[in-house]
Amino acid sequence: QVQLVESGGGLVHSGGSLRLSCAASGFTFNNYAVRWHRQRPGKERELVATISASGTYIYYADFVKGRFTISRDNAKNTVYLHMSSLKPDDTAVYYCNAKGEPDYWGQGTQVTVSL
Repeated sequence: QVQLVESGGGLVHSGGSLRLSCAASGFTFNNYAVRWHRQRPGKERELVATISASGTYIYYADFVKGRFTISRDNAKNTVYLHMSSLKPDDTAVYYCNAKGEPDYWGQGTQVTVSL
């Protein structure tokens, strides 16, 4: 069946780094652009970064530019989000989304950044 599974979240101190993974199965992952979104406590879900199906187009929200890097390995059906210089304000549930017809979403992974 179709699955998008995020992993790599956890608790990290301010200034630290984490790498999130989004592993896909059950659909033609290589045909899909993939987005990372996040939902901070009490806030609406927001787009963090996007990578095109081929990996040639990448977009970052202003609040993560220079700190986060999105990449993909189509041979492994996986997209990554490397997060560095983390701030407490980055605390959120991070979701990956394969953007297409239909859209697919993962269940989310919690990232908590402490002072």
